[in-house]
Amino acid sequence: MNTIKHLFIKSDKDKQISQVAQIFNWSLLIFILIICSVLAFNKLGYTTRWHTVYQYRYKFWIGFKMTIIISFFALFLSLLLGGFFAFAKNSKIILLNKLSIFYVGIIRGTPFLVQIFMGFYVIGTALNITNRYVAGVLILAIFSGAYVTEIIRAGIESIETKQLEAAKSLGFTKWQTYRYIVMPQVIKRIIPPLAGQFISLVKDSSLLSIIAVNEFTKNYQEVDSITFAMVENLVILAIGYLILTIPMSQIAKILERKFNYET
Repeated sequence: MNTIKHLFIKSDKDKQISQVAQIFNWSLLIFILIICSVLAFNKLGYTTRWHTVYQYRYKFWIGFKMTIIISFFALFLSLLLGGFFAFAKNSKIILLNKLSIFYVGIIRGTPFLVQIFMGFYVIGTALNITNRYVAGVLILAIFSGAYVTEIIRAGIESIETKQLEAAKSLGFTKWQTYRYIVMPQVIKRIIPPLAGQFISLVKDSSLLSIIAVNEFTKNYQEVDSITFAMVENLVILAIGYLILTIPMSQIAKILERKFNYET
């Protein structure tokens, strides 16, 4: 009994030591970065103007909120598109299969910048989609959906065929096979690449500024053109995107641990 108690105490001490070590390492890294930044600014003779930038804080806040809204809806739509086209690519219906191959090939084979111009000025105009925010969400979702399609398809195809055969021999329906055997394993395997794709989606939303969508980057450009405080504005922009992307990475790690079943 004493031995077990001793092991628990030792384990708690090890965790505390590990946490202290992590805090120390992060603090040291931040301290080094601050020192390097201060030395660099002193060498350049750059005078910061945070008070000037602070006057336009509402512009950054409005852009930050708009980036969250656009990214949320684009993320949701890209999941729907990715799930549909992933199953369509494995479908026995030739039309769906070819449509999925065409969609993924076109989107992944052309630059996102070209897709934004084509999507808004050509296709959007033809379909009478005049709202830049709606168009931006749709363009971003279609772009990201192609990559989500491949992630989900790769996850499904990574399941060994003998598992499917075993499920069939046990009398599982196709729905039951996917519900109880395929999807739990697929979710575990696709969470890391999906998290990476969603983080890229948030960052790629900055390119919507070229069609005058007032998201975070567009508002940064407007403030920068007024204040000419490029460094301060860039620091705020970088911190804003880190505030969005770092929690997404942490949530992905939590989900990965949750679905970390034994083989």
